[in-house]
Amino acid sequence: MGEKMLLDVGLRHAKPEIKDKRLNDGGGLYLLVKTTEAKWWRLDYSIGGKRKTLSLGVYPETSLADARGKADKARNQVANGIDPSDIRKEVKAAQLVATENERRLDSGLTIIDSFAHIAEEWGQRKVEGWDDKNNRSKRMLERNILPWIGSRPITEILPKDILACLRRIEERGTIETAHRTLQITGQVFRYAVATGKVDRDITPDLRGALPPAKGGNFAAMTDPRQVAPLLRAIGEYIGSPIVKSALQLAPLVFVRPGELRAAEWEHIDLEAKEWRYFVTKTEVEHIVPLSRQAVEILTNLHPLTGHGRFVFPSARTPNGSRAMSDVALLAALRRMGFSKDEMTVHGFRAVARTILDEVLGVRVDFIEHQLAHAVKDPNGRAYNRTAHLPERHRMMQQWADYLDGLKAGAVVLPFNKRATIFRES
Repeated sequence: MGEKMLLDVGLRHAKPEIKDKRLNDGGGLYLLVKTTEAKWWRLDYSIGGKRKTLSLGVYPETSLADARGKADKARNQVANGIDPSDIRKEVKAAQLVATENERRLDSGLTIIDSFAHIAEEWGQRKVEGWDDKNNRSKRMLERNILPWIGSRPITEILPKDILACLRRIEERGTIETAHRTLQITGQVFRYAVATGKVDRDITPDLRGALPPAKGGNFAAMTDPRQVAPLLRAIGEYIGSPIVKSALQLAPLVFVRPGELRAAEWEHIDLEAKEWRYFVTKTEVEHIVPLSRQAVEILTNLHPLTGHGRFVFPSARTPNGSRAMSDVALLAALRRMGFSKDEMTVHGFRAVARTILDEVLGVRVDFIEHQLAHAVKDPNGRAYNRTAHLPERHRMMQQWADYLDGLKAGAVVLPFNKRATIFRES
């Protein structure tokens, strides 16, 4: 940004002239000396291709150091795609809501709930690891929604207000993020409906307003020749034993990453070889048959984390009160040398889906059930959670044995949808 130009002594002795004059400090910050002798701090900045000016206070009440601090904060907001002027409007709106709520409390009326308040309540109640600074849902709301409509009463928010937020994301070229942000916003609205704070979820009104996301698939290695070195790398991983155990279990159970990280001991029955939990997307109970290899991993891990709630607790909470961070497993994959274009934790689902079908010849409906996808029978009825459970137990054991074979050097080639196994010499 360059060297600072102003000194306090110069500011104190700055005199008004016939016209307003600017004393520049660099980086868009300047002191505007008015003909009336008033001295105002201003910051010029550009966002979305538009030139804008932000008022930062009056000198000397706002000192040179204070003005520079405010300018730095505003520049950081601009760098993150957030307009400081919008932040200021939201702060004023929040103050008005707070004042109105004080009046309502004094009058015995129901207080006004802002979108931010309801979003926080939803997150605390419904989102695992909400207080983690790396929580993806929380970060998306804080960056893309709250600065513009967070302080507004949720009953006053219109579809066009949400769309304006989504357009800002779209302008950054991140369509997938825009779709994900809309999905999270809808979850907040549905929670508000359920708790009687608003009449309906308005986000379906925006269906079709965004361009389709491009290439929504997660990176995955679906060729057995790629999977083998990945499995060996996981087996040789030197790091946290909890992270390693999660990585070892991920390909065996191929659940969604958030469901794996949030696994709880009370939901796992090692004797029955089953893990039962509620699916994140549908809130329907799901059953994961556990292979002999999966049971062995969990049995070995139990002395380390079995005293707490989570199978894979966060390293930052020794008492096990929080689940593992959503970046822990990704970071481990990167340390092992697998780039984001090669493999993600979610990619283990694609690995299982592809190889179980194309190599091992397993019935597709068995696979879809195990992926917790919506599957219906020929009459259009949804299968229940126990559908084909004995067959799925056998499938999961076959899958685990197959992965062991790959790791040991076996090559499995498709042959009329039946697996033919060869041992490398």
